[in-house]
Amino acid sequence: MAWLGLALLALALALMMTTGWPTYAVLLGVCTLGAAAGLALGAFDVALLQNLPWRIVGLLEHDLLQALALYALVGALLNRLALAEHLYNGLRKALAFVAPRAAPELAGMVLGLMLAPMNGSVGASLLMLARTAGKGWAREGLPAARRTALVAVTSTLGVIVPPSLVLLLLGDAMLRAHTEGVNMARALALPTAAAGAANRIVNTQDILQAALVPAAALLLGWLAVAWFGARRKPRPVAPREPMDWREGWTLLLVPLLIGALLLLVTLGKVRAVEGAAAACVLLLGWGVVSRQLTRPVLWQVLDDAMALTGALYALLAAATTFSLLLRGFGTDGLIARLMLALQGHPMVGLLVVLAVLLACAFVLDAFELIFLIVPIVMPPVLAQLDDAAWIATLTLLVLQAGFLLPPFGYALVLARGQAAPRPPVAAVARALAPYLAVLATVTALVMALPATTRWLRTSPTALAPAEPMNDEAVDRLMREMAPPDAGDSTTPPEER
Repeated sequence: MAWLGLALLALALALMMTTGWPTYAVLLGVCTLGAAAGLALGAFDVALLQNLPWRIVGLLEHDLLQALALYALVGALLNRLALAEHLYNGLRKALAFVAPRAAPELAGMVLGLMLAPMNGSVGASLLMLARTAGKGWAREGLPAARRTALVAVTSTLGVIVPPSLVLLLLGDAMLRAHTEGVNMARALALPTAAAGAANRIVNTQDILQAALVPAAALLLGWLAVAWFGARRKPRPVAPREPMDWREGWTLLLVPLLIGALLLLVTLGKVRAVEGAAAACVLLLGWGVVSRQLTRPVLWQVLDDAMALTGALYALLAAATTFSLLLRGFGTDGLIARLMLALQGHPMVGLLVVLAVLLACAFVLDAFELIFLIVPIVMPPVLAQLDDAAWIATLTLLVLQAGFLLPPFGYALVLARGQAAPRPPVAAVARALAPYLAVLATVTALVMALPATTRWLRTSPTALAPAEPMNDEAVDRLMREMAPPDAGDSTTPPEER
């Protein structure tokens, strides 16, 4: 019966690629067929399906999903207000003093760096960049293929730059997968079981800090590519423009506020939900003060935020239902056995899982991958490799590559749809080639040097060994654990 679960997964992926139906509707429809088949064939009983409401309620009580709704509101505010446009113009004019030929490209990438982690999704970041930096690049005379490549590349910065919503959700999924992997290693007495007993289960904070160095290396490499590309293809330098007061104040305050929030969240001083709430309050206040947040605009913002939040919650519920069905068929056990067959070669198993994620990124968004694929394929890997934060960083880099690889990369397809005129895929691929080369280099370095993900971690990867207690400490602990009336063995009169 375990192979039937894989067949259902293949059917769901085929319907997503060919029909254009919403992902949550496809998953729920396939789940209905699979549940009927499983009950008819006796693969599981109704008691399994009765656990579904409790699983969904348990997930919705997680504070990270409260941050999801707030991130959606932040993205809607950024798309509807003129903050991104003022920030882009201010960055372009300021960078013109340092790199006049590359100022537009660098300004767009820095804009994506600051706003993409707060936008909520790759699609929202891409639409914001196409509306602001994309139009500015068109006015500067950049070819359509190059504009498309820049918009696609910059929109994926929200995947790896902390503390993006994609990274936070992956951190939560990796925490669950790591717990299952450690339990699997202990149950099967794998060589990593002894180490797994001492290893601390990874949390979101570990992954945020592990991704910092690779994210910085990737960003510097992409900025260098944009700068050298602009110098290699010289064009007339536009005269320097004066910066008006709105652009000046935006350029002065917004980077400071965004940088402070991102730094506090990354260091663990502020939780993700608190950082997202603070960003919402600041954006709402800025919209009111600048008189841009009128009642019609507010309704549009709320409509956009509710639509994205509802779609993500529906996707989460559908993916939870599908994963429960796969467990009922025993598909998770089948995948674990297939992965554990490579027990002597855990790195080969990791490469196989990363290749699967890369292939799925052609047809699935980051949220769909995190909710649906990661819980299935990651526990067997984490049962054999104990550094879950390093594996999560590699996963983020692979997701970025999947979104950018021609011809079906998610960000690439969306960026081509926003460009006018629409450039050919071959021309966009040539413009993307140096950025993909930098991404491949960073991924290879992280794969070869796992220590790069440990330099900035503030928490240890392993628990400190417990020191043996002396007799006095044991006696004190027993007294603390004893009930207040433990010394009186006489039965109270009322209980005789």
